[in-house]
Order: sequence, then C-alpha cells, then structure tokens
Amino acid sequence: MSHPTHPTPPADLLRATLSGLLDGLPPKQAAGAVERLIANYRGATPTDAPILRDRADVVAYAAYRMPATFEAVRSALAAFADAVPEGWVPGSHVDVGGGTGAATWAVTDTWEGARPVTVLDWAEPALALGREIAAANPALREASWQRSRIGAALTIESTDLVTVSYVLNELDEAGRTALVDAAAAAAQAVVLVEAGTPAGYARIIEARDRLIAAGFHIAAPCPHSAGCPIVPGTDWCHFSARVSRSSLHRQVKGGSLPYEDEKFSYVAATRFPPAPAPARVVRRPQIRKGQVLLDLCETDEQLRRTTVTKRHGDLYKAARDADWGDAWPPFGTQERTE
Repeated sequence: MSHPTHPTPPADLLRATLSGLLDGLPPKQAAGAVERLIANYRGATPTDAPILRDRADVVAYAAYRMPATFEAVRSALAAFADAVPEGWVPGSHVDVGGGTGAATWAVTDTWEGARPVTVLDWAEPALALGREIAAANPALREASWQRSRIGAALTIESTDLVTVSYVLNELDEAGRTALVDAAAAAAQAVVLVEAGTPAGYARIIEARDRLIAAGFHIAAPCPHSAGCPIVPGTDWCHFSARVSRSSLHRQVKGGSLPYEDEKFSYVAATRFPPAPAPARVVRRPQIRKGQVLLDLCETDEQLRRTTVTKRHGDLYKAARDADWGDAWPPFGTQERTE
C-alpha cells in the first residue's frame, strides 16, 4: 500500500502550525511563560510533577522548544538512517517522554508514510496539545497519546523504534537505567538525544554503555561499538543543528539573527547489525587555503585530525562541503586520506 507524500515538508508544516497557535496568545504572556519554563522545565523538576500548568504554558513552550527538538532529533535520525540496512523503515514508533511530539514529527520527516505511533508523557496538557498539533500531519493523525510515568515503573510495548529526547536529564540514575532498559527490551532500534553539554554527553555515554551491554550495536554517531575515545572530563561529543528562529525566540532571547544553533548529543543503536560511518566529523571543519582540516572519530577508537588537500581531487570537494556531524568519507565514497 502506498502512502501519499506530504504536500508540505514536516518542518514547514510544524512551524506554520505552531505559529497559528501563538496567534491566539498575547505576546507578553507567551514570552513570560517561556522565561519561567526555561528556568524550570528541563531541569531538576520530577516528571511526576509537571510544570506545564495549562494550555498557555504548553503552547508557549512548544512554540519555543519544538522546532529545536525537531531539528536535533531529525539530524540524529538522518545519521541513523544512513547506517541501517537499505530498505529498513520503522514499522512502529514509541516516543518516550515525548511531550508535544517533536520527535514523532522528525520520524515522519525521515521516513515517509504512516505507522503506529505512541507518545508517552506524564504532562496531560502537553499530550493534549501534541494531539492537536499532530492533526496537521497526515502521518500522525492516528497517533496514540498516553499518560505515563517515565521512570522505574515504565513499560513499553514491543516496537521497531523508540526515541527519547531531552528526557534523561529529568531522571535520577535509577530512572535513567529503567528507561534505557525498557527501551532496549521493547525495540529493534533506540535513538536517544540530550542537550549538547558535558552533562548531556555523560548521560548519553551512560545509556550507550547500557545499550551495548543489552546486545545492541551502535549505528551513529560512533563508527564503532567499542569505548568512546574521549577521556572523561577532557571533552565531550556533541553536534549542532540549525533552527529557524521565530518572533517568539527573538522576543525571549533578544538579538536579530534569523536562526540559532541547537547543540545536542545523541546515540542511535540497533539490535540488527548496522553499517556505521567509516568515521564521523566531530568538530566544525576548518577550511584553509587549498586544504580542509577534519577532526574525526575513527573506527579504531581514535580521534584524529585529517588534512584534505586539492591533490585529493573529488575528496577535497567533498571535504569543503562536509559539515560537523557528517560521515567521512561521504557514504558511497571509498577513497580515504592518509
């Protein structure tokens, strides 16, 4: 059975839908709600005491955070999709702690067509708004929005894909362990996204180790399933996704740039063998006259700087186009630099 393609890309559809919701909210109220929620919501607040009090709170927070969460998850899923066997598409999806459902939109942007989708979250106002927003996306109109405690008591029904974005930081160690174990027991593939901070990276590494112990293979961003070569405390692995800024963003944060960069850390893992990138660009490429410097995480569990020059021909052109977080060399390219 074929599915109709989206007349509008999910990213544009989401942006337009959120903008429409904000039209009914006084700008000062929206900005005030966001400023209060930024200080509290993705912090130390327990997930069984949601700080999203009412629809105005949820609308403001969704308009502010959903685009950034969408772009970060979409970026992680793009790397993941490059590493899975050709033709693999998730037949079902569970988004844990998904709130208003940004990750479900990112999944529909990565793989066309509808599939059974379940969003689990404790905040009923967030679930209600997520359901309302999803009505604009043909692939999400049949999604199920379920209230659920995210932590030790969590149960996840068997599914192809589990996503968990910006949730691990809300949990204590026991809650994080329970969530990762539940995801590993239920899914063929797990994608976890956290803020691109040293603490966010530490939570991702903790989850990565647990997934590997459960028999999973790392599909992205790492080119291997061995230990991370970064010495704890010296650096952290993270990436960046560009997000178009709304008028609400500009009002809350000030400044006039039409975009901002969302920093995030992630891991994508599968029960089936993936084909991870030969190496991953882990810093912004440095373009010099006649050469490009690439900082790479490589298959042999090492971080190395590679210099690509004009004498490398097409590979040099690819290096000039390479971005932070990309596979290297580009998929389908066999040549390597020294």
